[in-house]
Amino acid sequence: MTDAIAVNLRPLGHLDIEGGGQVVVAGNHAYIGHMKPPHGTSIVDVSNPAKPRVVARLDIGAYSHSHKVRVAGDLMVTNVEQDRRHYLRRETARVAAARDALAQELKRMPEAGELAAELAIDAAELADLEAALARGYDEGGFRIWDISDRANPRLLCHHRTHGFGVHRFDLDERYAYISTEMPGYIGNILVIYDLDNPEKPEEVSRWWLPGQHLGGGETPDWEGYGCRLHHALRAGDELWASVWHAGFRVIDISDIAQPRTRAAYDYHPWVVEPTHTALPAAQTLGGRRVAVVADEEHTHRHGQPHAGLWLFDVTDLDAITPLSTFHVSELDSPWARAPGRFGLHQFQEHIDDHLVYCAWFAGGLRIVDISEPTLPREAGYYIPPPAAGEASPQSNDVDVDARGLVYLIDRNRGFDVLEFEPHG
Repeated sequence: MTDAIAVNLRPLGHLDIEGGGQVVVAGNHAYIGHMKPPHGTSIVDVSNPAKPRVVARLDIGAYSHSHKVRVAGDLMVTNVEQDRRHYLRRETARVAAARDALAQELKRMPEAGELAAELAIDAAELADLEAALARGYDEGGFRIWDISDRANPRLLCHHRTHGFGVHRFDLDERYAYISTEMPGYIGNILVIYDLDNPEKPEEVSRWWLPGQHLGGGETPDWEGYGCRLHHALRAGDELWASVWHAGFRVIDISDIAQPRTRAAYDYHPWVVEPTHTALPAAQTLGGRRVAVVADEEHTHRHGQPHAGLWLFDVTDLDAITPLSTFHVSELDSPWARAPGRFGLHQFQEHIDDHLVYCAWFAGGLRIVDISEPTLPREAGYYIPPPAAGEASPQSNDVDVDARGLVYLIDRNRGFDVLEFEPHG
């Protein structure tokens, strides 16, 4: 099957471009953060949605990716994060531990073949891991760009943080809300930066889950990196923070120098997929203030539901109540069981009305009508065909512009511009 499958969505334009982790649209331009180096960020002119056109490409070094991007006016911020971060940290630690154990056993340093056999990996993989151990990683952080000339972005600053570097983040005209590793903490925390002088961002404050601050004497009650900040989105004087296997938090930033946890909700461990994004709708729905929460599908566990969408009544932050969930059946995509992920990844990070636009991996784009928040319903969908050489589409991120046009990026390859045409 090679054709897209669509209901109530009409394709306007397509761009054959490297896979993306995030797409945001501002004015007549779409900004794409790419998944894999050396591709960093692309700026695409979408003034003619039928013919999207790349006007600038920013590459990145071989050992980082820059898969997230935000724009505020003439400033663009891009993340810098270690490519293959989880794999490299896990496997280089195994290499170091195995080398030490073999050296103690053999009373000498092990040869490469002995070490590879101990680790059950081949010589090429061992060489790759040894090289990663030798070079370390100190590039992680974020970059700030002057994009007053969209075709010629000018780098203002590369601000380094720590460890893996920066994952997803939010941005407004004054502040950046950065999810990053920092010295003395386990897993990503929130660091808020003042960008009044974009060439020298200044840290304003930090927020973290109790237990993350190892350097401050805290001890987590979870293992590894299971509970950490994924990212936080600003809504008025609140930040809505997804904290992976700890659900979500609402952070009061009425005093931005002293963020404090205002509310919390956690539906783990009985839900196995991690919490990816949380954000309240801009308008009340059914007389309620409603928050939309996305779980992200990782390796699907047989017998468990695929990652899906939640709706919560957050009218009273002291009594957050689940209202409903929305799921996509495996029967709804011909690529549901093909290699690649199937469940939900993300929704557009501004909920201006009663429609939520979701990137559902092999399920494509799904538009969910939440006007009745206790009974969400599907209003349309668009499943692109897999990119050449791929087993399934992997719709990764989505944005909607002021014209109501929809922009969908695939994590492997491809960028689509769509128009929502509801019928009935």
